[in-house]
Amino acid sequence: MIESPGGTRKASRGRRNRPERQGRVLALQVLYEHDLTGHEWRSALEARADELHASPDAVAFAEGCVEGVVSEQSQLDALIRRHEPLWPIEQLAAVDRAVLRLGLFELADGSPTPPLVAINEAVELAKTFGSEGSARFVNGVLGASFNEREQQNT
Repeated sequence: MIESPGGTRKASRGRRNRPERQGRVLALQVLYEHDLTGHEWRSALEARADELHASPDAVAFAEGCVEGVVSEQSQLDALIRRHEPLWPIEQLAAVDRAVLRLGLFELADGSPTPPLVAINEAVELAKTFGSEGSARFVNGVLGASFNEREQQNT
């Protein structure tokens, strides 16, 4: 399980208690574990959900995200490569890779999450779980992907 530097964070503000926020943290932890160990994601989801005492709504949100990321991983990785060609995806920190995949999945057409919310949530995950430069890196890749999509839609 990945944790914030000071341990697992407890939500203190109202919006941090929303099931989507908890679901994203859960999804990130499952994607991270799945990426590093190859563990079957459904069993990892169940174990992490128990550890986090996640609400049923958060688990359902995380399950949808993880299932989508895993099924679309090759397309998501292609987007990462296109918007960050200097870093081979295999050399990215596992946390950054998981945050980017999750953020790009939420940016996809048809996602109920507004694009700027998806970017902001991914940046917050990167700040909490990533290294010093992770948030800026994630913001740059997701911002480039969003801008490209916006240009294609006009």
